[in-house]
Amino acid sequence: MKQRIITALWGIPLLLAFIYFDTHWFPLIVFLIAAFAIAGAVEFYRLAALSEGQPFTIFGIVWVMLFVASAHFERLDFTSSLLASAVALPLIFSFGFRREKPFLSWGWTLAGILYMGWMLSRYVALRELAHGRELVIFAIFSTFACDTVAFFVGRAWGKHHMTPTISPKKTWEGAVAGFIAAPAAALVLHIILNLGGWELPLSYAQTTILGCLIGLFAQLGDLLESLLKRKAGVKDSGSLIPGHGGILDRIDSLVFTGVIVYYYVIWVVV
Repeated sequence: MKQRIITALWGIPLLLAFIYFDTHWFPLIVFLIAAFAIAGAVEFYRLAALSEGQPFTIFGIVWVMLFVASAHFERLDFTSSLLASAVALPLIFSFGFRREKPFLSWGWTLAGILYMGWMLSRYVALRELAHGRELVIFAIFSTFACDTVAFFVGRAWGKHHMTPTISPKKTWEGAVAGFIAAPAAALVLHIILNLGGWELPLSYAQTTILGCLIGLFAQLGDLLESLLKRKAGVKDSGSLIPGHGGILDRIDSLVFTGVIVYYYVIWVVV
C-alpha cells in the first residue's frame, strides 16, 4: 500500500504535466502514450508466450508504435494501411515460419497490436480534439476514481466474489462502488474543469452517461487483463511500477475508457 501511494504522489503530477503542456509542435502526449504502449506490448506478448501463443513480438511492437504515431499525424489512409498490414502480415509470417498453431500465433500478434496500439492511440486522438486537454484528464481521472473506490471498498467490505476463477479478489461490492464512483467523479471533474479558462464540452446529462460507461468499461478492461494473467499463470504482468506490478496492471482499465470517451465525443457530442 505504501508503494502504491508513493507511486501515485509522483506519477499523477507527472501525468498532468504531460497532458497540460502538450502542444502540436511538441507532442508530449505522443511520447507518453508510446512509452506506455511499448511497455504494455512487451508485457502482453510475454503473457502470450507464456500462454503458448507464439506471437511475433518485434513485429507487434513496431506496429504498436506506428499506430500511436499515426493518430498524431491524422493520416486516415496510413492508418487503414497499417490495419490491413497488421491483419495480413502476421498471418503470412505464421505460415511462412511454419508455426505449430499458425492461427493462434496470428491472433495473439494482431490482438497485441489492436490492444496496445490502436486502442491507446485514441488518447492521442482525443488530446488533439477541441478541448482535448480537458477530455483526456476527464477520461483518465474518472477511470482512476472507479479503480480506486472499487479497490478500497472491495478490500474493506467485499464479501461476494465476482469472478473467482478469473480474479479471486474482485467482489460485487467493489464493482458496484466503482461503477457509482465513475459518474460521481465525472460530475465533480465537470465542475472543476469548467472553472476559469477550462471547458469540458459536455452537458451534465452527457457527463453522467459517459461516467457510467467509464464505470462499466474500466472494470471490463481490468477483468480482461486478469484473464490474460490467469491464462499465463502469473500474478502480475510485470514489475516495472512499484506497488502496482507491470504497466498492464496499471493501464488495463484505461485502455477501453480512452476509446469510449473518444468515440462518444465525436459521435454524440460533436
